Amino acid sequence: MEQYHIPVMFEECMEALCIKPEGIYFDGTLGGGSHTAGILCRGGRVIATDRDDDAIAYCREKFASHPFKENLTIVKSNFKDFNSVLNKAGIKKIDGALLDLGISSHQVDDAERGFSFRQDAPLDMRMDRTQRFSAYDIVNDWQQDKIAEVILDYGEEKFARRIAKNICAYREKKNIETTLELSEIVKHSVDSASMKNGHPAKKTFQALRIAVNDELGGLGEVIGHIVDRLNVGGRIAIISFHSLEDRIVKRKFAELSTGCICDKSLPVCVCGHKADLKLIGKYRPCEKELERNPRSASATLRVAEKIEK
Repeated sequence: MEQYHIPVMFEECMEALCIKPEGIYFDGTLGGGSHTAGILCRGGRVIATDRDDDAIAYCREKFASHPFKENLTIVKSNFKDFNSVLNKAGIKKIDGALLDLGISSHQVDDAERGFSFRQDAPLDMRMDRTQRFSAYDIVNDWQQDKIAEVILDYGEEKFARRIAKNICAYREKKNIETTLELSEIVKHSVDSASMKNGHPAKKTFQALRIAVNDELGGLGEVIGHIVDRLNVGGRIAIISFHSLEDRIVKRKFAELSTGCICDKSLPVCVCGHKADLKLIGKYRPCEKELERNPRSASATLRVAEKIEK
């Protein structure tokens, strides 16, 4: 089988999870199954989810003859449905969880998925293709101010308003149907200096993808749900690829690793609040990985461990 996705910081993730034989682990972003395979080969049991039918089909075939296939449960679902997935599987507690946020290599490289600003394809960007709402709907139906807000908030693009204005001007003549059409509109909306910092459409495409798939909504909440069901000593490891995701992870980890929340003016603690986590560390790809997989450059791995209250 062709490689579906190049995993980021694979060894760091395996080390971070401290996998124990017969432990139960949740892989919320199955993708090409590399992280799941690593857990299985180290003796763990895995319940893995993905909302992309391509990933589910690929991994069902990949693991059909795997020597530890009996220790794997694959579920088509968004990882944000974590509690429901575990409840249906009859699992009360887990020993570790991994979330590899963002899009997979397969989704970027398969032009027909409409994620890439370098390849011509229908505007899509849906991770779950049973979902009706796509990037096409945003650029052709949304009001200018709303489009600008999405590009600014989710892409941190300083030319967001100009891009939105040009999108709306273009669609008065015809609908924007393809990725390259949109890419050209963005390219002609930014100044020449922006061309030096990578492809000018990168931030806009990121913003639309996040909006289409609601990638940030509920992320902090599901981290809390996962921590609630971690056994003491269990680890949660999350890989993020841009500052918006990482900010949510960082803040939620900080919140859950904070003990007393009393006013500092009080001489003694009266709140009784106890921390759920201790922070283990923050990691970035090593030089060898960056050479092997340039797409890993923006990745950040954060790890925390459940502690006794």
